[in-house]
Amino acid sequence: VQLQASGGGLVQAGGSLRLSCAASGRTLSTYFMGWFRQAPGKEREFVAAIRWGAGDTYYADSVKGRFTISRDNTKNTVYLQMNSLKPEDTAVYYCATALRSITTTIRLPSSYHYWGQGTQVTVSS
Repeated sequence: VQLQASGGGLVQAGGSLRLSCAASGRTLSTYFMGWFRQAPGKEREFVAAIRWGAGDTYYADSVKGRFTISRDNTKNTVYLQMNSLKPEDTAVYYCATALRSITTTIRLPSSYHYWGQGTQVTVSS
């Protein structure tokens, strides 16, 4: 599975961005797709995930109510709509895919099998 993330950029606090992650290859094996982020000097942290078939969504508390994850099965693409952005949202955002059910460990990076290259999101104050 190959993942291509895009959509990052520089935005002022309070603004919005939409990230996209296009999957190719063995996409029929996908159970979950997730977004993580990593700021300089910090560990990679869970942002959001979606169950590919049923569409169940999961969010980190820090983004709940501001970010929305969605998917387009016909395009094998997952999106992350980010609204009301804050300077602390600044990070490299990565998409990832899991090839088995990971409901109980969905927030752990080690639960995911393939990763995209990352896209930089910078929120200025």
